[in-house]
Parts: sequence; C-alpha cells; structure tokens
Amino acid sequence: MSLPPPIVLSFAASDPTGGAGIQADILTLAGMGCHPLTVVTAITVQDTTGVEDIWLLDAEWVVDQARTVLQDMPVQAFKIGMLGSVETIAAITEVISDYPDIPLVIDPVLASGRGDSFANEEVIMAMREMLFPQATIITPNSLEARRIALENEDDPDILSLQQSADRLLQWGCGYVLIKGTHENTPKVVNTLYDINGVVRSDTWQRLPGSYHGSGCTLSSAIAASLAHGISVADSVYEAQDYTWHALKAGFRPGMGQYIPDRFFWMENGNPEQPDSKTED
Repeated sequence: MSLPPPIVLSFAASDPTGGAGIQADILTLAGMGCHPLTVVTAITVQDTTGVEDIWLLDAEWVVDQARTVLQDMPVQAFKIGMLGSVETIAAITEVISDYPDIPLVIDPVLASGRGDSFANEEVIMAMREMLFPQATIITPNSLEARRIALENEDDPDILSLQQSADRLLQWGCGYVLIKGTHENTPKVVNTLYDINGVVRSDTWQRLPGSYHGSGCTLSSAIAASLAHGISVADSVYEAQDYTWHALKAGFRPGMGQYIPDRFFWMENGNPEQPDSKTED
C-alpha cells in the first residue's frame, strides 16, 4: 500500500454553496494533494449572494470532533477559518497548544463578501490573545488587518499596511500575509511580513468579478503547501499561484458571486502562468 498524502485539519463553518468555509477547504486541500480532516465550528444558511443565518456549535462539540480525529491520525498542518465565539476560540486554542510543532494557518474571517459580520470585538480580542501567539501565519485582507490592529484611539484610515502588520506580529504570530484585493491599486499586491519587515511581495493581475471563498482557498492552499514540507515564503507563493488560477477558472452557478474552480488543472492540463511579479 502507498503512503498516505499529507493530512491537514481544518476548523471552519459549513457553507452549503460549496464556495467558502469547510467545503472550500476540502476542495482546496484535495486539489493540492492533501487529505482533509474537518472540524465544523458553525452551520450557515447562505447562498452565493450572502449569509442569512449562522448556528454556532457548542465548544465541546468542536473539541470532541478535533480530539477524536487527532487521536487517530497524524496531522501535518492546521488551518483555522470562521470561529464565531470566544468559547470556541478558547477550546480550539487548548487543542492546538498540544501540537506546538505543527504549522498553524489562521484566516481571520471577520465578515462575508457581502459584509455580513462574523466577529465582534470580543472575538477579535480572543483571537489576538489566544490564537495569534500560536500561529505560523495569519492571512487577513487589508480591511481585516486594519480592523484587527485597531486600538481604541486609532482611526483605521491612518493605519498603513506595514503598521497593521507590525501590530499583528506583536501578538506573537510568525508571519502575516496581508492580501491587497481591497486596496485601490491597478493590480493586487499581497505582502508577507515577519518581525524584520517585508519577506516577499507578489503582484497579480486583477480578475473581473467578485469571488466567494477566495480567502478560504488561499489560506487552505498555504496549509497544504506547508504540509508538503515547503517553506513559509515558498508556500505563500505557491498558494497565491494556485488561488489565482482557481479564480481565473471560476464559475457563477447562482445569482451572486463567482466560485473558484479548485480543480482547474484537471481541465487545463498545464495552465499558463499568470501575469505575476515576485520580489523576494
């Protein structure tokens, strides 16, 4: 029998559209040659236009899901998405702390693409204080980075992305990847920071349309690359490349956002390289 593929455990909410959340993680991890394990944190009522309702699972259920699979199978990486409550954050923190050598990717999901809120200030504070110190890398977009970095006296408009990254790194995470999709720039610039400053900056052609699950795809792709033993900086580039192609091949099955095609390579064979520029 062959050796198992790298195994990645994802904590996230269920999305019945298959565009984001735990379903996006499953598709992305499988598309990048990993075996996905899943811990559901919440059940949502949503379509491609937005989220109508959320039911948070009890923190004990979240812990029991995780402990059961972790006692059975070895994991090469963790990925965390939407959590929803301070109690769930505390519970997951306790589980993750037992595996300090396993890479941890956190996508701090604060809102849906339509703007439906997933996190209040208490949840943000709990992420800062409990989860960020254990994270290998966190992957906020520029709006999320500024909001998480905010202090009471701050005006979010005056915080630069570098300042936001510096503050996030002060909470103990190893790296911060700030995604530039929401910035007013001709192309999308994603920048990876560590405590010493910019590690790499990658520029990507903007694609038309609005996508459901792009952040989930990118963070899961980073976790997959880390699980394959690739360095953080190289994992970030490989994940961006995968995500860009998945978005480019995206489809619009409903009345709302496009959904990334995480198996684009099955139809395209060897896809052409995107219009990208890398600065190490």
